[in-house]
Amino acid sequence: MSDIDSKPSQEMRAKRHQPPVPNSVSEQAQRVLSVPVNIEVPQYPDRTDTEAWEAYVEAADAGVRSYYEAGMPPAETFTVTANDVDGVANYVIRPNHVEDGSNSPIFIEVHGGGLFLGGGELAWMAAIPNAVGRNGITWAPDYRMPPRHPYPAALDDLLHVYRAALDLVGPEKVIVSGASGGGNLSAAFLVRAKDEGLPMPAALVLLTPEVDLTESGDTFATNDGIDWMLTSLMPVNLLYANGEELTHPYLSPLFADLTGFPPTFLQTGTRDLYLSNTVRMHRALLQAGVEAELHVFEAMAHGGFGGTSPEDEELRAEARRFESVHLARAAV
Repeated sequence: MSDIDSKPSQEMRAKRHQPPVPNSVSEQAQRVLSVPVNIEVPQYPDRTDTEAWEAYVEAADAGVRSYYEAGMPPAETFTVTANDVDGVANYVIRPNHVEDGSNSPIFIEVHGGGLFLGGGELAWMAAIPNAVGRNGITWAPDYRMPPRHPYPAALDDLLHVYRAALDLVGPEKVIVSGASGGGNLSAAFLVRAKDEGLPMPAALVLLTPEVDLTESGDTFATNDGIDWMLTSLMPVNLLYANGEELTHPYLSPLFADLTGFPPTFLQTGTRDLYLSNTVRMHRALLQAGVEAELHVFEAMAHGGFGGTSPEDEELRAEARRFESVHLARAAV
């Protein structure tokens, strides 16, 4: 192989980062895909530099907050209150069409952010697009994260929240949902809950989940640069793991014994860096005898097309359908 073949030029690299925009998706999705992007690998701090990591998180969260605020639904359509669940900060989101009572289902929405971003008020802001369309109450736990609180702090917090939901309404009225890093934590804490003898919820929803922290899947190579939202998070994965092996099932639930898991909805896209994560998790669930649905969206990268495209709306509708079906089934 020549030097030219083995080392792509900047022009070749740019083309790989910006494939042609397909006409097989909505006009809004096409507009998103046509925006020029320049994928750059983030310069993460040294793993031991806690202050530098905190500064990185603060800067990144500020940008995310602006994005969430721009897409916030009308304030009169929901209420948000903060409470404490066995020492864990938690936000309770109630759509105004849902009566405030203990009989409503509880949707535990575990926010994403690569296992280290999206804390504080961003936890409920991330949950709002799903929460306002549900016929129930959404809990958005503000679980602890690195750099000061690596593994297993987040799982400890989520288990406290899950136990509280079980005590309040029972497993048949609980749905667990998570996107990206929140998908990792949703699956991981349920693996641990199962190991501890707790009942499973009515259903689990995993949206482009980060279920393999070893990043061993095919699309970590083939969609690297194609996914305009995401690149490798290995430095963050190692920070979060806190010295534990990344293959541990509580860190990478793809490698867990998934027998007895609840019915699971999985979503990804053909340009998603986590496409391999999602399809492998789907196969693992099926092999464990778990009912699982896989939804792969055309040309979609990690996180969708900005939240308001027809594809994003279709995804939310499909997830709500799945949640409603399994809440009704569990109630019988």
